[in-house]
Amino acid sequence: MPPLAKVPGTQYDKATPGKQGSAKGQGQGTVNASELDTPAVTIDLDVVDRNIRRVQEQLDAFGVANRPHIKTHKIPWLAERQRAAGAKGITCQKIGEAEVFADAGFDDIMLTFNILGDAKTERLAALARRLKKLTVVLDNDVVARGLSEAGKRHDVDFRFLIECDTGFHRNGVQTPQEALDLAQAALTMPRLQFDGLMTYPKGNLDKQRDFFQRSVQLFGGAGIPLPVISSGGSATVPNVGELPMVTEHRAGTYIYNDRMMVAAGVATWDDCAMRIRATVVSRPTDDRAILDTGSKVLTADLGGLTGYGRIVEYPDAVIDRLSEEHGMVDLSRAVERPKIGEIVHIIPNHTCVVTNMFDEVYAVREGKVEAVMPVAARGKVR
Repeated sequence: MPPLAKVPGTQYDKATPGKQGSAKGQGQGTVNASELDTPAVTIDLDVVDRNIRRVQEQLDAFGVANRPHIKTHKIPWLAERQRAAGAKGITCQKIGEAEVFADAGFDDIMLTFNILGDAKTERLAALARRLKKLTVVLDNDVVARGLSEAGKRHDVDFRFLIECDTGFHRNGVQTPQEALDLAQAALTMPRLQFDGLMTYPKGNLDKQRDFFQRSVQLFGGAGIPLPVISSGGSATVPNVGELPMVTEHRAGTYIYNDRMMVAAGVATWDDCAMRIRATVVSRPTDDRAILDTGSKVLTADLGGLTGYGRIVEYPDAVIDRLSEEHGMVDLSRAVERPKIGEIVHIIPNHTCVVTNMFDEVYAVREGKVEAVMPVAARGKVR
């Protein structure tokens, strides 16, 4: 297989797969995706472009800004495609991710995770100095005080949103009154600028609408503007129009899609850009196959589904167990069954966690590998 050029991962450059910077553009020859050793992750660029365009058009129609979450792909080159299509900025989960994307030239970043401790606030202050706009999220006064102290030490201001729990039962203040109380307390702290509210929406849409309607009333009565109300999630893009107070949306998975998005009814199998190439390495019994994709590839994320991924060629087969290197496949309900040495393709349950398992993924168009994309922000747990 001829060598493949890499799309830069830690510093964006305008090379485009298929043009400058790609295997084809450098005269290194064309590589078929079928030549890739397994396990390997391929990303269909035509599907990616279609997904980007569709969601951007949906949010534009609602009059809601698109702030995509990069945790799905962790690749600056793909975030640049989202930005070129109309995204206003990006969302990161950890400072390490944001640092990678700042290096790549992104200057409007939201961090949707409570930042605690001097080690992290030192890095956050340094990051704030580099960006045109950095927004952080918090849901308690301990985080607020830590940010305020860091702002005073480093002579920087921090924009912040208050995270609200509207049904997911993860982070977030529990009521609109708690959101107002926290905002009023934080506004007394130096170097903090309140920008609005944020949620990761799950569950009852009426509850989310009621939460934000009441919040708008309370904050309005207190004379505190809410310039930003940020919602999120790929599965909830179709519902954005039913939350008229929302100003921006943070979807991530939509760029690739996966089994969870298909199960949620917001994507089809043809909208799934990620495929994991796997080899059948054993058939110990007639009704069991073993793949070279265990938990180090597919991860243990079920996402409420049965099995650990959909085998495209054998949709009735079930990847029912994983060890580190082995994917155990139940073939008892499959009419057709794979042979030893056969290559199959898997649509994962959750693309975001698979992305974080690989150093690089392959950009594919019409069955041809155009370039290798380093997963620049993988493993950034801090």
